[in-house]
Amino acid sequence: MEQTPYSIQTLRNGIRIIHRYSSSPVSHCGIIINAGSRDETLEENGIAHFIEHCVFKGTTKRKAFQILNRIDGVGGELNAFTTKEETCVYGCFLDIYNERFVELLSDIVFESIFPEKEINKEKVVVIDEINSYEDTPSELIYDEFEKQLFGNHAFGRLILGTPENVNNFTSEKIKSFINNNYFTDQMVVSIVSSTSADKWFKLCEKYFGSKPTKKDNRQRQKAQIQYGVKNIYNRDTYQSHAVIGTSAYSFKDEKKAAFTLLNNMLGGYAMNSYLNMHIREKYGFTYTIESNYTAYSDVGVFSIYAGTDKKYMDKTIKLINKELDYFTQEQLPEKTLRKFKQQMKGQLAISCDSNQNEMLSIGKMLLNYGKVDTLSNTYAMIDEITSEQILNCAQEIFKLEKLSTIQYL
Repeated sequence: MEQTPYSIQTLRNGIRIIHRYSSSPVSHCGIIINAGSRDETLEENGIAHFIEHCVFKGTTKRKAFQILNRIDGVGGELNAFTTKEETCVYGCFLDIYNERFVELLSDIVFESIFPEKEINKEKVVVIDEINSYEDTPSELIYDEFEKQLFGNHAFGRLILGTPENVNNFTSEKIKSFINNNYFTDQMVVSIVSSTSADKWFKLCEKYFGSKPTKKDNRQRQKAQIQYGVKNIYNRDTYQSHAVIGTSAYSFKDEKKAAFTLLNNMLGGYAMNSYLNMHIREKYGFTYTIESNYTAYSDVGVFSIYAGTDKKYMDKTIKLINKELDYFTQEQLPEKTLRKFKQQMKGQLAISCDSNQNEMLSIGKMLLNYGKVDTLSNTYAMIDEITSEQILNCAQEIFKLEKLSTIQYL
């Protein structure tokens, strides 16, 4: 990676392009747009995700089956996702089809017509997705927790929306949301490919460069946090579920790096996390226990999830609070901190070993920070984190009075 640095170019309309060389014959490319469910009104809730579905349903020159066959028909894959602040359309394909993909990507992002007939069919699919999601309490509880944390703010709403809203979406409403939230200076085309950056820049200029300039003029509403809220809901399931958490640092906050490391130690996906070792392994109370930290542009969310038998729920929550209290009491030994720093570096390196992950990661970094750090720079930043910084983060975020809890029993 360090011998193949990133190449960045900005088109005259503000769309940014980032490229990293890879020796693989498979190219990965996607466009990341700074628009998501947080930009919706209450009546629009779910429309950002619905657009993600409908961009594949027809353009000024293609019907839905032509879009789906254009890349899949040559062995590639075309996909999309929506978050609270981003919409992404991306794909992977043999590098001989680079131009085919870029032309298609430009077509579906800028020339989709959202025919009512296709929209009505997709409503059934999305409503089924919503209903299916509500059958999965281990996932639904996260959204219920964020609703509890953010109240009526858009951050507190389900990205999928509601069946009522979805049924009311029209082509006109979709185009209105896009007009109000898709800006060329808030778009990044991200590429990992064996084809040179110069060739990719020429392709992007050809298919994206002539799109009209639109500069971001939004004023996003800041969320008001509700602290210390506790709710218990009865659900007819064998396993009980709980989420404990609060607000945390935004991705622009200088404390983000230290808290990311702290969260990884506490309950990251490695099996040696404090929560996993001291609750699951030691007592066998939980099937799944983990902590998560999601950083948005102006706020973050920290949460701990536990799934357990109902009879172990109270004991599990007490043990979670004990672990949180541990991190607030004194600085970690340097030996312990070094061990977890090394672990985090390894996890980052393995993540970057996936070209798709790398493509999405560098695109998001350029969109959010205006730059992309190399892996060696990221390692240096991790090395600079101190035990004192970890302690300060824990004392700020893990305050008992700030923590909210939601349980499904």
